[in-house]
Amino acid sequence: MSYAQMLERVRYDGAYPTRERAEDAVVAVLAGLGRRLTGEERFELAARLPRQAAAVLTAEIPGTAAGTGWEFVKEVAGRTGGTLATTRWDVGSVLGVVARLAGPELLGRILRQLPGGYAILFGRAELVQAA
Repeated sequence: MSYAQMLERVRYDGAYPTRERAEDAVVAVLAGLGRRLTGEERFELAARLPRQAAAVLTAEIPGTAAGTGWEFVKEVAGRTGGTLATTRWDVGSVLGVVARLAGPELLGRILRQLPGGYAILFGRAELVQAA
């Protein structure tokens, strides 16, 4: 998938009025994910993304603490100035496309690396074991 195709897919899935609005969402969400994702999964995901998207993901330095999925949404909202509701929409629109590009095996490894609350952001159910 090319970067232009990725933006169009995000634009369609997110019902954004313009390609520029879709690109703003892609950049904000991938930068945030780049601050959370580490290890081999980070580089494998980058290899499956269009070059421009991979550059956004890998330009960020991963932090030492990766918060929950909801904390991720709040962080992206804080950086973009968006509301929590619109940012949650942006995150889901972008990460849904990222999930398709990653494929089920890599996405599973990514989700195992991240704390709780991320699966739903990627459009997946989050299964937890009973105590």
